Amino acid sequence: MNPLVWLMRMSRWARNPPSPQRVKIVLGAIALAFALWGLELAGLWPDWATLDKPARPPRLP
Repeated sequence: MNPLVWLMRMSRWARNPPSPQRVKIVLGAIALAFALWGLELAGLWPDWATLDKPARPPRLP
């Protein structure tokens, strides 16, 4: 993404910061993602919840 777009977003956020409720929701979603990643990394993620790798299409000569 264009760095100018990120600077515009940051300036908009500095002028109008999000509500504490929204910050809690975002931090909760990030914590949930890290918890799921940790479960998978530890080998505690169930096999039924894992997608099989899709088959590669054959190469054309």
